Amino acid sequence: IKCINIFYMMYVLSFFTKILHFLPGELSHLLALKSLKILHASGLLKIFMKINLVEEDDNSTITPFKPLNCKNKLGIAAGLDKDGEYIDCLSALGVGFIEVGTVTPIKQKGNPRPRLFRNKKDRSLLNRLGFNNYGVEALVENLKNRKSKIPIGVSIGKNFDTPNSEAFNDYLYCMEKVYAHSSYIAINISSPNTYDLRELSNDKFLEDLLCKIKLKQIELSKSLPYVPIFLKISPDEEGEDLKKICHAIIKNEIDGIICSNTTTRHKDKNGYGGLSGSPLKKISTKKLLLVKEIVGTKIPVIASGGVMSVSDYNEKIEAGADFVQIYTGFIFEGPKIIHDILFEGIS
Repeated sequence: IKCINIFYMMYVLSFFTKILHFLPGELSHLLALKSLKILHASGLLKIFMKINLVEEDDNSTITPFKPLNCKNKLGIAAGLDKDGEYIDCLSALGVGFIEVGTVTPIKQKGNPRPRLFRNKKDRSLLNRLGFNNYGVEALVENLKNRKSKIPIGVSIGKNFDTPNSEAFNDYLYCMEKVYAHSSYIAINISSPNTYDLRELSNDKFLEDLLCKIKLKQIELSKSLPYVPIFLKISPDEEGEDLKKICHAIIKNEIDGIICSNTTTRHKDKNGYGGLSGSPLKKISTKKLLLVKEIVGTKIPVIASGGVMSVSDYNEKIEAGADFVQIYTGFIFEGPKIIHDILFEGIS
């Protein structure tokens, strides 16, 4: 009976997900998350999602990277829940961790609409959202009020009108605000949708930024538990530039890498922006292999980009990923992709 209930729930959620695809991108995402939150609040999600996953207080299958303390290696990528409003309902789906954000010091609207486009044929999303969020203070309140104990990563960025020469102040401000409420902090300097943000990954800014971030981490960890720092990189970095970034990460003792963000190397009919989904898989996995070649086992790597199925998840693990995040796969498949990966994916 339990298996029938699970199958029925997965079918209903998957069907509902497909229906939402006929609506504009941002509207369908909002409705999906609101519906998931209602199901969770009503208790229905909990009833149907008991799928023999490890309970949150059971450490029998904890992943090797102890600071994250995850029950499995599958997580939700940043961008789905920008302000930490849906942590409890997303955690009920069985994932091992959730990354919220990207959040900035001050609330901002992001880029003009329309700014999110779905391509069903290519199974891809094009976004040019531009760090739309309610600001770091609002996120912190949501982190304080969550009931789930699931590990939470917080992706932080700079406001659009902060010049790159002053960007470190935005990152340090956000770090200080979220540090006590995070399992890890992701430094997002690789989004293509904030003007010149990716310039922070070049020699002119990166070394100084990472040094300041590390010093702030050391300062905060004197009075609070140590929180790992991850740097999120672009899949569009060329080989030599990627090597320089990895060496800067090692030199400054940054704790981990997220590989990768969205790509701008596309010809989508909707114009500029970051592309995710199936077309990103090959690009991001290629960069993942190069990153692992450089850092080896010294630094944990979270793989993100193009995970649309169980086989995609397995490919990332086989390429050396310590953890794997999904985003576009969840948009297209709904909770079914989580269920399938956790039951069929390799450990």
